[in-house]
Amino acid sequence: MFSRLFGGLMIFGVMALAFSSVGCTNQPSKTDDKKQAKNTDDKKKEITKGDTKHEGWWCQEHGIPEHICSLCSTEFAEKAKKEGDWCKLHDRAQSQCFKCDPSKYKKFEDMHVAKYNKKPERPPESEFQK
Repeated sequence: MFSRLFGGLMIFGVMALAFSSVGCTNQPSKTDDKKQAKNTDDKKKEITKGDTKHEGWWCQEHGIPEHICSLCSTEFAEKAKKEGDWCKLHDRAQSQCFKCDPSKYKKFEDMHVAKYNKKPERPPESEFQK
């Protein structure tokens, strides 16, 4: 009788051990790490215009912080138009029109340096050509 009880407990113990080792091995993925990175002091903001989707603080396409990019943020573009800060020739805020005055890029480049302590990658040359 004792051997039968002991044998049953042995089988139960082995099964319990087997099931506990199979448990959840769900490790945080790199995707989860990226999601957590979004909750940083930077608070990544999504701005969409047409088919272009921008995330983050810097608009690489236009060389301006996203939240004030008159080409990506419809809200900022409307504000610039109301304030009379609009280049009708190039359809963007006059204060951001590198086509009329390429030296205006320096202001935004300096903003990037102040935030990240490094110069941003320069936007495409098409942003500087008339």
